[in-house]
Amino acid sequence: MKKISLLFTLFFVSCSTQAFSDNAFQIESSDIKAGSTITNKNVFNGFGCSGENISPQISWANAPKETKSFALTVYDPDAPTGSGWWHYVAVNIPASYAKLPTNFSSEDKFKTTDGISQVRNDFGTYKFGGPCPPKGDKAHRYIFTIYALKSEKLDVPETATAALAGFMINQNVLAKSSFEALYGR
Repeated sequence: MKKISLLFTLFFVSCSTQAFSDNAFQIESSDIKAGSTITNKNVFNGFGCSGENISPQISWANAPKETKSFALTVYDPDAPTGSGWWHYVAVNIPASYAKLPTNFSSEDKFKTTDGISQVRNDFGTYKFGGPCPPKGDKAHRYIFTIYALKSEKLDVPETATAALAGFMINQNVLAKSSFEALYGR
């Protein structure tokens, strides 16, 4: 009887966990699948790389009801800098948004559509900078993270670093979701 009760409990917990994870805040991309290798379409064009440097489509679902805005970051923790490499940071994405289309970040400017601010990345531009790890290095991990924020607007100055923006994002986060993809050459 104890075994049956234990099995029933484990089954119930397993089903409950699955139902909870289905309703969890989620991020995905139709251009880059989690765990996949990033294609030339999204690879940087420069620094010895010859990709198309197109920002991928990103969508998210199940944000907390209290969400007032979103932020998106793309980060390479494997870059040989001692502090990683910021490929993209966008803040003040309106709460009404649930996605950014392919090539959303094509213009090198701080302010974009609907008040969205793009923070200068480690390439020195205000737009998406795709992967371009050193030749011969192991494949690097690129972490795409969407943040649901409790603030409608972060007062990030145009001169802000990605680290400053990250601090401001993390002071206002309600929930976050990430996926990782790889690229090496």
